[in-house]
Amino acid sequence: MSESQLNRFSVISKVIDGHLTIADASVSLGISERQILRLKKGVILEGAAFLIHKNTNRKPKHALDNELVEKVISLKQSDLYNSANFVHFQELLERQESIKINYSALHSTLTQAGIKSPKKRRRFKPHRRRKRKSQAGLLVQMDATPFEWFGDFNKFALHGAIDDATGNIVGLYMTKNECLHGYWEVTRQVLFNHGIPVSLYTDRHAIFLSTNASKLTVEDQLAGRVVNDTQFGRAMNELGITLIPARSPQAKGRVERLWETLQSRLPVEFKIAGISTIDEANEFLTRYIPLFNASFSVEPDNAESAFRPLSPNLNPDTVLCVKLRRSVDAGGVFSFYNRHFKVITEPGLPLLPPKAKITVLVSPSLGIKVQFKNTLFDVLPYIKAKRITEPKTAANSLDKKHWQPPDSHYYKYGHNLMKKVTFEDSNSDILMMLESIFLKKYA
Repeated sequence: MSESQLNRFSVISKVIDGHLTIADASVSLGISERQILRLKKGVILEGAAFLIHKNTNRKPKHALDNELVEKVISLKQSDLYNSANFVHFQELLERQESIKINYSALHSTLTQAGIKSPKKRRRFKPHRRRKRKSQAGLLVQMDATPFEWFGDFNKFALHGAIDDATGNIVGLYMTKNECLHGYWEVTRQVLFNHGIPVSLYTDRHAIFLSTNASKLTVEDQLAGRVVNDTQFGRAMNELGITLIPARSPQAKGRVERLWETLQSRLPVEFKIAGISTIDEANEFLTRYIPLFNASFSVEPDNAESAFRPLSPNLNPDTVLCVKLRRSVDAGGVFSFYNRHFKVITEPGLPLLPPKAKITVLVSPSLGIKVQFKNTLFDVLPYIKAKRITEPKTAANSLDKKHWQPPDSHYYKYGHNLMKKVTFEDSNSDILMMLESIFLKKYA
């Protein structure tokens, strides 16, 4: 018997012997006189055992089976699930192992086994929470985060976009580093899967906002001076999307908290699916987004979506690309990134006049196109004849070896991410040019 049960038996015994009144016993034990009479009767009939609760040392009916408890603990300690937090582990048990268990029971089981959740809880920090937008599509937050997604020491950048009103992920795409190509692939997912949002909330990265924007003084702004849009900003203007640059990470806290969640969950999901490359990850992310949204999305105040449908006349490939102005010569040849291309004119297409101002469109999915008066033209690489020059003698020339970058060099990754274009992809000069445009590191 416990100490409290022994104390209760001592008081009831004094009541039975007549050494203590029922009223005094009631005050001493803090229970009603009716309970004192019930306990007195029970002790007289059954003895001290009456004071022991009948469920003592009995396993509750709703308790987990010992075999199930051992299996859950074993799975959590395995290499596959050991890095999953408790909530994520509960979802994985139901999805992967067909084990449905209440979270409180799971938490008690694991903590009693000495297992702690890898999800660290930081101390509560009060802040003013901005109210969500009322409709889906009014505001989409976009960002990228570098992380060791595959459990090794290699970091890759995951680009993503989340709807402010619903908390739905509307786009995810992984590349080697944060780059224009990654953001455009996320934008492409948003456009095709949801439509055109009203506004985008981003940071002040050079991809979104020119570095010269911070150099404008008040006098410059009053004088009407502006800086040129970046290629991303120009594309958003063509789509009618308002680009809002945030001044702090806390301002776009929705997407910052998304990274915290994905950094906890995705490495476990990749390990379970056996994913270790960027291409496999991007294919997996298209299937993972609906699963994530089913667990974390919320209902907006207004069920009507603010996403605008894509116009049938709009080709996103002609918007999500780099656009630069050039001039053609009398033969339809123009120079671009120290290379020459010839515009292909076909029957039925307008002719390009000499010295015509054209717009060159470049992207991994579009290749290289030329736009003139809303008409697209294909191009071909053109090699101009070189002038014959006298060769240098060995006396006045240095024996220089051509330097070739190693396979680990930054500009050598990403070839397999680029789709086939209109000319031969084996042309190393063309590939180098595309990489210098889309896969470069921004300041």
